[in-house]
Amino acid sequence: MPSIPYHSEIPRIASFGLLGGVLLNGTAIAVKQLSSKSGQGIHEFVNEVGTISALQHPNLVKLLGCCAEDNQLLLVYEFMENNSLAHALFGPNEVRSRLNWPTRVQICLGIAKGLTFLHEESKLKIVHRDIKPTNILLDKDFNAKISDFGIAKLYEEEVTHVVSKIAGTTGYMAPEYAMRGHLTNKADVYSFGVVTLEIVSGKNSTSYRPNDEIVYLLDLAYVLRQKGNLIELVDPSLGSDYSLEQANTILELAMWCTNLSPSLRPPMSENLVALRKKGPQMPIVLFKLSAKRLKNSIPSVDCSAEITR
Repeated sequence: MPSIPYHSEIPRIASFGLLGGVLLNGTAIAVKQLSSKSGQGIHEFVNEVGTISALQHPNLVKLLGCCAEDNQLLLVYEFMENNSLAHALFGPNEVRSRLNWPTRVQICLGIAKGLTFLHEESKLKIVHRDIKPTNILLDKDFNAKISDFGIAKLYEEEVTHVVSKIAGTTGYMAPEYAMRGHLTNKADVYSFGVVTLEIVSGKNSTSYRPNDEIVYLLDLAYVLRQKGNLIELVDPSLGSDYSLEQANTILELAMWCTNLSPSLRPPMSENLVALRKKGPQMPIVLFKLSAKRLKNSIPSVDCSAEITR
C-alpha cells in the first residue's frame, strides 16, 4: 500500500489518538501515529496494514495509506466527521444531544454488521479483540465503522485458540479471554454487548466513585435485571422519546451477549437479525434465537424459563 503525502501546515485536532489532516488534493483524512521505538508499535502497524487492507466493508474504516519513514509510523484513514462513539456518548453536551434513539439503534446496527462481516462473511475470519467506543468511528450520518485492527487476530473455528499475551481493554474483555486467554469470536460478542449497554444508557462501562470504588455498568445492569427494572438503564436524557419495547429488547440482547458462557452468546449474525426486526416481531425473534441456543447447549433447561446471571 503506497504512502500518502499530506499538508504539514494544517490544524491537527487530537481525537482519541487520531490527528486531523488534509491531503494535497484537499481530501480530509485522519492520521494515527504509532511508536516506531517499541516492538508493540511496529507489530500494531504491520498487523493493521496487513489486516484492514485485505478487508472492505461499509462498516469498517477504510485505510487509505501508510507511511514508515523518518522514524515515523503513520496510518492514514478516511475522515469520519462525527469523531468516535466515545466522543458522541461521553463528550460535550451539545454532541451528546445529537444521539437520539433512532441514531443509537443505527449505531448498534452498524457495529453488528461490521462484526458479522469479520466473523462470518469475510474470507479472512477476524477477531477484533478491542471493540470499545473509541474504536467505533462515526461518519457524517452517524453510520458506525469499526477501526483499529492493531491487535486483531485471524480465527479458525475448528482450532482452539489460547493466547499467552492478553491484549484488550479492561471492562470490555470477555472473562474467559481476560482470565484464561481463551479466544474465540464470542469475545467480540461480549464486547459488543458491553458497548450496546453504553449506547442505550449513555454511561461508561466503568466509572469511579469519590472513594475510588470502581462501578461496572454490567454489574448495574444485572442488578436492575434481577429486580425487573432493566429499562431504568435507558439514558434519561432521551426523556420519553424512544421505543420502550425496542429498548427492552436491545437491553436483553446485550445481556445475552455478555453471558458468562461463550456458547450461550448469540453469534453476531443472530444479533443482527434481532436488531433489524421492528415492532412486536423483534422480541419474538430474540426469544426464538435464545431458546434454540439454550436447548442445544443445555438439554435439561426449560427454555421457556427466564434466564438470569
